[in-house]
Amino acid sequence: QVQLVESGGGLVEPGGSLRLSCTASGTDISTYVMGWYRQAPGKQRELVATIPVIGSTNYTDSVKGRFTISRDNAKNTVYLQMNSLKPEDTAAYFCNAYQAMGVWKISDYWGQGTQVTVSS
Repeated sequence: QVQLVESGGGLVEPGGSLRLSCTASGTDISTYVMGWYRQAPGKQRELVATIPVIGSTNYTDSVKGRFTISRDNAKNTVYLQMNSLKPEDTAAYFCNAYQAMGVWKISDYWGQGTQVTVSS
């Protein structure tokens, strides 16, 4: 059974930093595209960042230059370093792992989410 467990969320003042972690069990993430998504109250879940098995990372425009996604396959963990946080970054952050064959997803897993609140 594959599980993704996020940690590192919390309350931070505007301009502050947090590092989210997502640790997988039950599978080896080295063959998965890993991503972070977020969902604010009353809004749809949106992509924040993805990191492929090999290749370049991808970020939504609103976090470019402030957030960094990285992975440590040896630890089965993906991270999201968030700097210069803004109140509009407040949301539940979710970890995602998927494998694809062409355009088809052959596996797709989600964590339970961790809350990030940016407020003074």
